Amino acid sequence: MKEYIEERVLELANYIIDKRTTVRYAAKKFGISKSTVHKDVTERLEKINPALMNQVRVILEENKAERHIRGGEATKAKYQAK
Repeated sequence: MKEYIEERVLELANYIIDKRTTVRYAAKKFGISKSTVHKDVTERLEKINPALMNQVRVILEENKAERHIRGGEATKAKYQAK
């Protein structure tokens, strides 16, 4: 794996852990696609630092469990703004 990819993977993982953010927000912050972020923190991170990957996985699972709530709040805000 190229060095710049490893650096990006570690930066993404640390960003997600520190900010407890979603894949979508991390992708926007780093200017890359959601697919790339997901591949970095699930597949590539496992090869680089499995312990860090477990920390990221906890946050991703938490986000997955809460996404229906965030979606409902976004829809509610959209219709209240009209």
